[in-house]
Amino acid sequence: MWEGSTSGVTKVLRPSMENSSVIPTAPGPCENLSCFMVLSTREQTAIGVLSLLAGGVALLENGLVLGVIACSPALRRRPTYLFMGSLALADLLASVFYPASFLDFHLFMRHDGPAASLFKLGGVTLAFSGSVGSLLLTAVDRFLCLHRSHSYRVVLTQRRALLALLLLWTSTLLVSFLPLMGWRCSTELWPACTELFPYVSLSFLVCWTAAVLLELLVILAAYAMILWKARLHTAAMAALQAATAPQRARVRLDLQLARTLSLVLLILVGCWLPVLGFMLADVSMVLSRTQRRAFAFCSMLCLVNSAVNPLLYALRCQEIRLALVVRLRCLTGGGACCRPRAGTPPPRGSGQTQPEMSGTGISSYGLTTPWGSKQEVGMGVQEEGGRGGGAGGGDGGGV
Repeated sequence: MWEGSTSGVTKVLRPSMENSSVIPTAPGPCENLSCFMVLSTREQTAIGVLSLLAGGVALLENGLVLGVIACSPALRRRPTYLFMGSLALADLLASVFYPASFLDFHLFMRHDGPAASLFKLGGVTLAFSGSVGSLLLTAVDRFLCLHRSHSYRVVLTQRRALLALLLLWTSTLLVSFLPLMGWRCSTELWPACTELFPYVSLSFLVCWTAAVLLELLVILAAYAMILWKARLHTAAMAALQAATAPQRARVRLDLQLARTLSLVLLILVGCWLPVLGFMLADVSMVLSRTQRRAFAFCSMLCLVNSAVNPLLYALRCQEIRLALVVRLRCLTGGGACCRPRAGTPPPRGSGQTQPEMSGTGISSYGLTTPWGSKQEVGMGVQEEGGRGGGAGGGDGGGV
């Protein structure tokens, strides 16, 4: 077995190079990063086209979401939409960094040195780490809204949301470029520390993979608690005698919410688990050429996740859709671009007078479709607190 001198992690099944007479002289059999270029011409073309398509869609969607939130002062004041903006920013960076890095390496065969290679890898790591971190903040936000509904606006203020985002992006920026700052494989290309990324230390790969897995587990736990709360609410509504029509509507609402949350979790796990599985396998064993080619295709799922996130979290939100319509009308000359004067009543259906709450208090976050009227969905598990400020959905305010 061979053990990386800087990582301290043993790579199983790798033949020992200490007493081998076939140790190549520099630059060795991995000259010009050739050992990392495992794709055939057809595979390069296929993944290149897929990355351009998924990256283009992700760039358009996330740019749209980010622009709408940035141009709407009312949305920027609410922690929920700050987290959505952070997610859109991370996915927008992923839509730029990943296709550029992949095409530059696999299609244009650019042979970068350690510094340039680790810098480009750091950009991709920054984007995907920021995306998962923003998903974590969004899940925590929804969990607090549901389980701390009466004190939600006190617990999660705009200042605390901005502080959380500052900590997220500062730590993400630092961790992503640690290999560039020195946490790298000292053996350079032969023998390679990892077989998936050039110049990357095994210990860094272990730590980053473990951190992402931990974040995903917390996200799954938060949504599991939301589903559990929704199930309790559905059971309580079903147990009532002679349920009224709005009560039956809430039962249907919770069932739809459960299906929607299940879809969100399925997409999240389906996009990230294959990639993380290959990274863990790379730490413990030698990957074959076929497995490394499969990893290249599976890594595309992370970019697909960046293209799907705006559809799941932002563009299904009524407030963002209304703000988007206003901006589009402004750009096309079909509406007024100025902000309404103080005291001007909000437009009908704008969501300014009442936060859009489902039976579990999270439909205003864009995770679900706006079923029914606001009078129908505004009564949830916090019915006893009334419809005036008792529920903490979406920071208690509208667009």
